Amino acid sequence: MRHIGTKNIETERLLLRRLTCDDALMAYKNWCSSDNVSKYVMWKKHNNVETTKKLFESWEKEYEDLTTYRWIVEIKKTKELIGTIDVASKKFLPYGTCEIGYCYGEKYWGNGYATEALKGVIKYLFEQCDADVIFAEHLSDNKASGRVMLKSGMTYEGVLKSRIEDSLGKRNDIVSYSITKDEYNIKAGEL
Repeated sequence: MRHIGTKNIETERLLLRRLTCDDALMAYKNWCSSDNVSKYVMWKKHNNVETTKKLFESWEKEYEDLTTYRWIVEIKKTKELIGTIDVASKKFLPYGTCEIGYCYGEKYWGNGYATEALKGVIKYLFEQCDADVIFAEHLSDNKASGRVMLKSGMTYEGVLKSRIEDSLGKRNDIVSYSITKDEYNIKAGEL
């Protein structure tokens, strides 16, 4: 894998870019403080904007490392910040494997933004970074996330039963999806 870090990705409706501390207030309002969002992720909702600012400060520093791939997702037309998408774990990178994680404000669910952003990141990681495999997982309670993964060209792999507790302490299965570089190239050739 060729590590080039986080560069802007533009899709039809979205701009995926590096986040900054200045983005913290809108992120806090749009998804970090949401009960509905936090039930599908592995972190607890933020109780104040200072928590979001501290997180964004630490994330902003990580951009110095070219193995950091983290974008804030912005609607181009309105400049609204709607979520984040990133390579969630660096432990697989030595194998050319990228684990994708994403989170979006509930106000933006059901508009195809998550699929559009994921497709953009998949394209970036395969075409610009020469990744070999991209995978993503979701809690079994979050079926909509699985649909995003399928619409983005990933294939269902299976279920890891009762593997984790969500942010509310409820046991959950983990559902896994992936796409290999060969699969991506075949699908790209069919378009």
